[in-house]
Amino acid sequence: MSKDLAELVVTALEDIKGQDIVTLDVTGLTDIMDTLVVASGTSGRQVKALADNVVEEAKKAGFRPIGVEGQEGAEWVLVDFGDVVVHVMLPTTRVFYDLEKLWSIRPDDVRKKTDDVRKKRD
Repeated sequence: MSKDLAELVVTALEDIKGQDIVTLDVTGLTDIMDTLVVASGTSGRQVKALADNVVEEAKKAGFRPIGVEGQEGAEWVLVDFGDVVVHVMLPTTRVFYDLEKLWSIRPDDVRKKTDDVRKKRD
């Protein structure tokens, strides 16, 4: 089900020219969600429109969001479907928070770097 929803989300974003759409499988990193979708819009108005289109297309397919946050400012809108979480951002906000990098770091990578730092200190 989450794969179908993720595909629907990507299509909804592409339909109204979402930019730099990235889908991340985060099943090994968290129990909260399976898929993270990140996209950019060129303006606050487009960010809001992208998120609105995701919600509208999902509802047509029978998926209801748990919540939608950030529509007032439209710098960063989050649409939470449970298994799939969608972040639509302005490019500057996206670069600042760098969610793709944050959600790509595996716990073993962090442990290895920490161990390497400790070895160098000792």
